[in-house]
Amino acid sequence: MIVKELTAALSSADRTDPPALGGRKLLRLAGRTWPFIRPMLLHVVTLLVAGAASGLFMAVLFVVAADVFFNKVLVGDKLQPVQAVLLGLDETYVADLLEDAGLDSSDEADQRDDRQAALSPEQRKTVRDRLVIWFAIGAVVVLGGLATLPYYGTWVRHQINQSLRVAMIGRAERLSLKYHSHARVGDAVFRVYQDSAMIVNLVEEVLVGPLVMLYTLVTGLLFIAFFSPSMALACIAGAVPMVWLTLRFTPRIRRRAAANRRANSDLTSRLQEAFTALKVVKANRAEGRILNRFDRDSHRALDAAYYFRLEMVLLSALVMGLGGFFIIATEYALVSWVLDQKETFLGALVAAFIGFTVWNIGAFNVARDRIEETVHTGFALVRVWCMIQDFFIGLERAFFLLDLEPDIVDVAEPATFPAPIRRVACHDVHFAYNTDAPVLRGIDLVADAGTITAVVGGTGAGKSTLMSLLLRLYDPDRGRVTFNDEDIRQLRVDDIRANTAIALQKNVLFAASVADNIGYASADAKREDIEAAATVACASEFISAMKNGFDTELGERGGKLSTGQRQRLSIARAIVRDTPVLILDEPTASLDANTESQLLRNLAEWGAERVIFLITHRLSTIRNAHQIAFLEEGRIVELGSHDGLMARPHGRYRAFVEAETTGAAA
Repeated sequence: MIVKELTAALSSADRTDPPALGGRKLLRLAGRTWPFIRPMLLHVVTLLVAGAASGLFMAVLFVVAADVFFNKVLVGDKLQPVQAVLLGLDETYVADLLEDAGLDSSDEADQRDDRQAALSPEQRKTVRDRLVIWFAIGAVVVLGGLATLPYYGTWVRHQINQSLRVAMIGRAERLSLKYHSHARVGDAVFRVYQDSAMIVNLVEEVLVGPLVMLYTLVTGLLFIAFFSPSMALACIAGAVPMVWLTLRFTPRIRRRAAANRRANSDLTSRLQEAFTALKVVKANRAEGRILNRFDRDSHRALDAAYYFRLEMVLLSALVMGLGGFFIIATEYALVSWVLDQKETFLGALVAAFIGFTVWNIGAFNVARDRIEETVHTGFALVRVWCMIQDFFIGLERAFFLLDLEPDIVDVAEPATFPAPIRRVACHDVHFAYNTDAPVLRGIDLVADAGTITAVVGGTGAGKSTLMSLLLRLYDPDRGRVTFNDEDIRQLRVDDIRANTAIALQKNVLFAASVADNIGYASADAKREDIEAAATVACASEFISAMKNGFDTELGERGGKLSTGQRQRLSIARAIVRDTPVLILDEPTASLDANTESQLLRNLAEWGAERVIFLITHRLSTIRNAHQIAFLEEGRIVELGSHDGLMARPHGRYRAFVEAETTGAAA
């Protein structure tokens, strides 16, 4: 049963087309990382140079040390001149190179001194002790590098990741609410937090890692060629089936990688939704339902991650099987050369440095280790190739946010923001989130400075959308919104929002002091400005009753406060900005009658030269407005004062009020 399920799951990898990641696209995606890598380029180059230098140093040191240990310490052969210099030994330890090269004459043979003899036991001990000293020095150097370079590399990579994350958030903030109203928050979180991290892996696994591996591969092949060019060619030929197998598996791995990221993005969205709606979930005893949904999405993400890695494991197993067979075959050839005392390819030419002029146990060990290292490096490159598919799919998801063009942008030459604001108006404004479902249908509305305009209507009438247009969170599909007859599309977005404050119905507070929460949107607000705004918002009394007053720390999302208190702090936050246009969304929904009456009187006095909009259902709030715009199905069907609209016998506003009054009485 398990085998059938596994076979079905693996075969499903062939049912969908793999994400397109051709060579050009890979290069284009890699090129797009350059603006984020460029500030850290010097550090990246430093890492590459340090890696290359240490690799070469260790490779040479290994070969020289192996020759000294196997041929000199164990066998007793005399040292090469360079080895003697490095170990600080005199010429009595040095071999006669002419003899070793077979170039000395019979006359010269009669004149040899003690240098022709093998190393004495005491000399071999001395060589061993000097070699141990060099090993100790090398260990200190290597350990020092191992202790510092990884931390340095981590710092470099995460600085690059930080730049990409900030750019993604910056672009997300510039996108209009039309995009955010359809996009899942959890998906954006996953893209910013997880997909963006692929640029770190790109630097390490695609730029630095493969270069170091290729460098190791090339140097390893060169060392093998030093012993036998035919063996080096055999290593290259042995890589062909491994490369073919890797290319065959690549489309499957891409599909699995894409499915894995989609599943984990969905899981993050489910997690975000569960915590956001926690109060609703508890109130409706829906914990079990939410848990089941999360469990289902979690298992889907787990399965996607499992099958993605299973594809990699299968490929790795097949490649390692081929590599193991190749290593066994090469060792058989090496052993036969040692038994035959076959000459190495360049042994005589480098006899001054090492003594591997013929195949012996030392040459066998060095060549075998180089071959194994080369094969293992090939394994690592296969793994990196698999991970590259996932990295680039993640990068493509990260750049998706950067590729989105904001709907709301400044014109090439914005007009100066008008001051003072005398009038805010909508002229035949049409708007729809989806073209087949219009929200606003020809809105005409004028609000003068010093007036309060109440925007009233049933749920879905378009009240909040209309106010969002004033902040230019959206642009009208047709028509104009003007400040002093200046189309706001000709003004800078920052200027519009700097001069328009809004207190939302959903009171979002932070785990900070009361003063910090009120002054959150106004970096230049002084303490007296914060206290004055709290007075207008009728918040001073309950703030003063707190233990530390304005310095009282609030809990997460203002959890220590009642709904009415949070609402008044939200209003104070909008007031402290001292903007000429103020929008209040259901400002008194959670206030008692006395507090509401006082707040409205304060707003009328504070807004004597400002344009104030109220989105509200409360009749007590509506009555105090200078004009009331009654919306129905995206149109202003009636406009006027409360008394004037109530005087219409069959008016829509009057029917709305009577329905509200009857409902409240019931």
